Amino acid sequence: MVAQISTVKFVILLLLFQWTSGQLVRLSSRIERAALFELRSSLGLRSRDWPRKSDPCLNWIGVQCRTDGRVIGINISGLRRTRLGRLNPQFSVDSLSNFTLLTSFNASGFLLPGSIPDWFGEKLSSLQVLDLRSCSVTDPIPFLLGNLTNLSSLYLSGNGITGIIPETLGQLSKLSILDLSQNLITGSIPSSFGSLTNLTVLDLSSNFLSGPIPPSIGILRNLLFLNLSNNSLSASIPAQLGDLSRLVDLDLSINSLSGSLPLDLRGLRSLKKMMVGHNYIAGVLPENLFSSLTQLQIVVLSQNNLSGALPDLFWSMPELLFLDVSYNNFTGILPNRSLNENAGARVFNLSNNQLYGTLDSNLGSFSFIDLSVNYFEGKVAGDNLKNSSLMSNCLQNVSNQRSLEDCTLFYTDRGLIFDNFGLPNTTQPPTPKSGRKSNKKLIFILVGVLGGVCFIVLLVLVLVLCLRKRERGVADQTRGSNTPPPVGSTPGPSSVSKDFSSVGEVFTYEQLLRATGDFSDSNLIKHGHSGDLFRGVLEGGTLVVIKRIDVRLMKKDSYMVELEFFSRVSHARLVPFLGHCLGHENEKLLVYKYMPNGDLCTSLYRKTSEEDDSLQTLDWITRLKVAIGAAEGLSYLHHECSPPLVHRDVQASSILLDDKFEVRLGSLSEICAQEGDIHHSVITRFLRLPQSSEQGSSGSLSATCAYDVYCFGKVLLELVTGKLGISSSNDATTNEWLEHTLPYISIYEKELVTKIVDSSLIIDEDLLEEVWAMAIVAKSCLNPKPSKRPLMRYVLKALENPLKVVREENTGSARLRTTSSRGSWNASVFGSWRHSSSDITGAPGPTITKEGVSGLKQLGTIGSQGSGQCGAGDLSSSNKKLSSDIFPEPSDLPDIERPREG
Repeated sequence: MVAQISTVKFVILLLLFQWTSGQLVRLSSRIERAALFELRSSLGLRSRDWPRKSDPCLNWIGVQCRTDGRVIGINISGLRRTRLGRLNPQFSVDSLSNFTLLTSFNASGFLLPGSIPDWFGEKLSSLQVLDLRSCSVTDPIPFLLGNLTNLSSLYLSGNGITGIIPETLGQLSKLSILDLSQNLITGSIPSSFGSLTNLTVLDLSSNFLSGPIPPSIGILRNLLFLNLSNNSLSASIPAQLGDLSRLVDLDLSINSLSGSLPLDLRGLRSLKKMMVGHNYIAGVLPENLFSSLTQLQIVVLSQNNLSGALPDLFWSMPELLFLDVSYNNFTGILPNRSLNENAGARVFNLSNNQLYGTLDSNLGSFSFIDLSVNYFEGKVAGDNLKNSSLMSNCLQNVSNQRSLEDCTLFYTDRGLIFDNFGLPNTTQPPTPKSGRKSNKKLIFILVGVLGGVCFIVLLVLVLVLCLRKRERGVADQTRGSNTPPPVGSTPGPSSVSKDFSSVGEVFTYEQLLRATGDFSDSNLIKHGHSGDLFRGVLEGGTLVVIKRIDVRLMKKDSYMVELEFFSRVSHARLVPFLGHCLGHENEKLLVYKYMPNGDLCTSLYRKTSEEDDSLQTLDWITRLKVAIGAAEGLSYLHHECSPPLVHRDVQASSILLDDKFEVRLGSLSEICAQEGDIHHSVITRFLRLPQSSEQGSSGSLSATCAYDVYCFGKVLLELVTGKLGISSSNDATTNEWLEHTLPYISIYEKELVTKIVDSSLIIDEDLLEEVWAMAIVAKSCLNPKPSKRPLMRYVLKALENPLKVVREENTGSARLRTTSSRGSWNASVFGSWRHSSSDITGAPGPTITKEGVSGLKQLGTIGSQGSGQCGAGDLSSSNKKLSSDIFPEPSDLPDIERPREG
């Protein structure tokens, strides 16, 4: 009993202490109480978060009070609106003017469409933190915001703010953090920023700023983070930036900066990250510049016009982990010196320059080094081939090298001797020797092959003659029907006059001129293959992307294909189409919804916060989300449209991302109905053979669903490896990279994939299994035989259930069954939902034995994917028993030891 009384006394004393210390303080101002209820009403906040019968200082989420019961902080970030509040969100916060002691207002991620009120700068004089990140704020920044002289942090990133940066912001002398990134701000950087002497973070990236970088930035001696990337800044880099002795992160990339790197930058002794790529900087790199920057970890100078020799210091800088000097005019030989202890963790990209000479054995100690598209000669040690890319050089024992003429001309112009691929007395690269026995054997092989080919040709001709009557009957039936042309077909002359007024909104040419600033270069996003893309803001504040199509330069009316497509097709995974302007004689304009996160190309390497120093900003969860979203869009086109539609331009730049990184498929000007559905498909289905190539009858891009699957496989590899440009290229360099990478993807050994996974990804054991699974799916999509690539619907199911790709269905083990009557890879991986598919029957799959995988060459896919039959119509028309293999086994697995049964 005594113990219970003591406990009660202790609780009472604790409550009294909390009351006196202000932790249980109640709201003392009636004006502020009424203002809070007014704010709850105008923003449509839920009573669950701000309950009417509770004291705001005690129970309202995000309300912070002083010890005297006055409100000093309001945080609505993460709060949800009522149903009515979600229907009409507005920047309606007039009641904030009643909080005269308010020091912090945080609404990040809470939609407040509209402009920042002017009275913010007059009535919130005590404000220290204003956070409006990703709130859909529009219109210019009010000039009166410069009156908030107590402000220490101003976050306005990720909105649609327009206009110029007010000079009055230079009056915020206490400001420590200024983030205006990812908006539509134009004009120049105010010189008044030199007065912000307490500034530690300045982020103006991803806007439309122009003009030079003001030298006054160099006065900001406390600056730690400076990001001016992805603008239109011009002129040279001011030498005054070298006075920023505390600067840790400098990003000036993707601008129009010119001149040379000033030597005075050597004052940046604390700098760890230096990015000035994608500019027009020229000249020679001063070596003594980098001798002072001993803390550098990341250096990006790519895509400039730099020349001369690479500084030897790059090989001995103690902290340097990532160097990218690709696409410049660097020349000379690499230094022959021992690497420091951190070399094993380094990634160097020296590709697309004019470097030459021999390669020493030190290269093998890098994590990865790209020396492709240079002029290196001689032999390469075997260890150097493991972690390097050496294509398009003049090397002896590496494939895909430059021609003898190219290499000889390069060395001769510089007064140097070229080794002629190891044979100085010849004029051609060495060819393998062959004796009489090998010649005879080759003759016998050729005779056998030619004989077999002739036999197959004769057999095909016989079968064609036998089926000719049947095909004529099918053709007569289709000729007699009046079916309209399928979506994506090239419009004929009669379709030009078709009325598209009901497809979206009809804009006038003058409206779109105003929206884009007369199609100014500052609003140009990129030059697309079907037209130029511009950012724009409509009169109501809606952000849009406008495609400007010059019909005089287009070989076909690609805009008609898109209009026809959007008139018939609608899906959440397609880029929202808002309207068009077809009244101009020479120019046709298509209007789409603006995607805040651009496309996958730009988002994979975009910096999102000052705390994150890695180059890749998309974590694995987001990458998997992007992959699933893109697969959903393609699956809709392939399997839910009739006839099936082929995208034909699947690559990272076609995968657009909204503000929540949800996928919207773009680049729809090449879309068309799948070819081969009537005539030749009868033969190919009968023979169970794919078409001879991936080209359609037009001879251009493939018009089969299997081609989309192949391209999507390259996108998946980009997400796994972090290497950009794979999906947008099909040149020898890309193919060589694929040949080098695919052997590291094996269903039998997870650890192999770690050698190609993006080094910037932070993944635990469970996430690594998902990465491994996506890599396996990508490899299956890249099967050289179209008929053995998976249907997109099964790719989608695999990505939605990635762990089932690599784990057993019942035990959850990562090892696969090696002996079973139903022990196929597909049965193990997809068993649970395979049985739920009405179009799949339970035929036994191939068995994996000690000798290898048997039966994989006889893959039974639904219909004939290689012949273009990826539509749903094939499922019901087939009366034959289908295979249980709903996902093809990668056919070119490396020869490694299979896991034992546990």
